[in-house]
Amino acid sequence: MGRRKKSSYIIQSVTNAFDLLEEYRGEETELGVTELSKRLGLHKNNVFRLLATLESRGYMEQNKVTGNYRLGLRVLELGQVFIKHMGLVKMARPILEEISEKCNETAYLGVIRDDRVVYVDVVEATRPVRVVSRVGVGLPVYCSGVGKAQIAFESVDEVDRVLAETPLKRYTEHTLKDRDALMTQLEQVRMQGYALDDEEFDEGIRCVGVPVRDYTRRVIAGISVSGPAYRFTDKRLEEELIPLAVEAGKRLSSRLGFEVTEES
Repeated sequence: MGRRKKSSYIIQSVTNAFDLLEEYRGEETELGVTELSKRLGLHKNNVFRLLATLESRGYMEQNKVTGNYRLGLRVLELGQVFIKHMGLVKMARPILEEISEKCNETAYLGVIRDDRVVYVDVVEATRPVRVVSRVGVGLPVYCSGVGKAQIAFESVDEVDRVLAETPLKRYTEHTLKDRDALMTQLEQVRMQGYALDDEEFDEGIRCVGVPVRDYTRRVIAGISVSGPAYRFTDKRLEEELIPLAVEAGKRLSSRLGFEVTEES
């Protein structure tokens, strides 16, 4: 008995669900049941059942004001998993190596998980005095350069959620403990495109962190350059380290499909 063609195993309802999701590849962020019914050539009742199923799994969300539907967070999560499987660390590694070689300081790649920033890769400096590797260790988002460089581009609600789960704790005399002061600093990060950790978690350690975006324009990771404060002078930060980190963030973002512009 011959092997059946794979096309004979296709489940039409699943195909319809994917067709529905793919209608959001255009400019529209929200679509109604009637519009989706016209585009898909399906009865409105069938479209509503598809939407209800996808909404129950987090792949669609309904705007309670307009009644229209938009993509849910689960779609974004799958996209981030795809990028990870495609090799975020692999794509970032040569950039981290280049940063570290140019300035002979430690370069990190970090991602936010829940209320912590986790370093997933590092290229250490070759100097006798250098930052100790923290790969796999979770640090507070609000007092690390790579953490602030990411959370600054989230919504106020998301920032509040993170801060609610991680009360502002003072690690050094430089750690920000006031929410309003932190929000002001995050606004500055958004405007300038980078964040500084000025001995806020470890005494004597400074770093500059920059955001990394993917093809959805969302910030999914961060790159940081860290080292002893006596080497990370304001002059060196401004003239060498900040431009180096910013350029590295743009290059990795470009590799991930983000179209870098002068305004980005």
